[in-house]
Amino acid sequence: MDWTRNDERQLRLRDDSMKTNRPKIILAGGSGFIGQILARCFNERNFEVIVLTRSPKANRCAIREIEWDGKTLGAWTAELENARAVVNLAGRSVNCRYHARNRRVLMESRLEPTRVLGDAIARCECPPRVWLNASTATIYKHSLDRTMDEAGEIGATPAAKDAFSIELAVAWEKMFNETRTRGTRKILLRTAMVLGPGKNSVFPALRRLARLGLGGKMASGRQFVSWIHEEDFRRAIQWLIEREDFSGAVNVAAPNPIPNREVMRIFRRVCGLPFGLPAPLWLLEIGAFFLRTETELIIKSRRVVPRRLEAAGFMFRFREMEDAVREIESRMGE
Repeated sequence: MDWTRNDERQLRLRDDSMKTNRPKIILAGGSGFIGQILARCFNERNFEVIVLTRSPKANRCAIREIEWDGKTLGAWTAELENARAVVNLAGRSVNCRYHARNRRVLMESRLEPTRVLGDAIARCECPPRVWLNASTATIYKHSLDRTMDEAGEIGATPAAKDAFSIELAVAWEKMFNETRTRGTRKILLRTAMVLGPGKNSVFPALRRLARLGLGGKMASGRQFVSWIHEEDFRRAIQWLIEREDFSGAVNVAAPNPIPNREVMRIFRRVCGLPFGLPAPLWLLEIGAFFLRTETELIIKSRRVVPRRLEAAGFMFRFREMEDAVREIESRMGE
């Protein structure tokens, strides 16, 4: 049987399956904050949601958790057959010190799941229609004076504070781009900071600082913050899954990044605090040391804009950060 006829047979089998079953979404590494946002979203829309995780829990409603190690092929690969979409979110949090061991773990926790998912999809008889793989808006160069769309400059000098973060993002995208997945559309999600009330979101931390009177500017306060409201994030993911003509890298960020000093001013205003003590760079360095994290996560300027999404007609519901913060605050308890 030649490849053309085989491809047609596989597409027919996949389409027939979709007619008789609920569309299936695979969330790899989907047990974290962002994964939970998507799991709830697709569950509410009557998708069959399957989460690939190292520590599966008892099934919750229509959400099934399947064990995988993020490194090797196994029984989990059968779940990919006839999937409407695979969304890979696997990767250890970058909120840690970048010493040699953590750098290795951060790199492996992103590259290995991406590689094994590519291998699994390539072996599918009826492969997923689309594979969305996490990346990060941090991939772009530190910028104060100009915005970064998908054609923005990538890279940093070796001595720069964000050198490892960019190295990590570039290696992650390279692994994804090198996979060969016949018949599966591929999208890279260069995602900005997602704002929501979840405990692993940055929102509760910034809110807490403002309420304690510590919500002043951080370092110079000039560095730009790119962000997206959780509702627009999940809407963008659903939109990208449905757009059969869309592939490649996309900035998943609100259209209006703003300086850190304005971010903190918004949180103070929403929380009803007239002032906030600033945090100079030297204090941030001391705090980062004791909290086992890196100041780069705060002081790098990420001025990222979603050119491709807007050009293709995606409409944001939260274009301004203050509107986003006020909406989330309205759902927060004391």
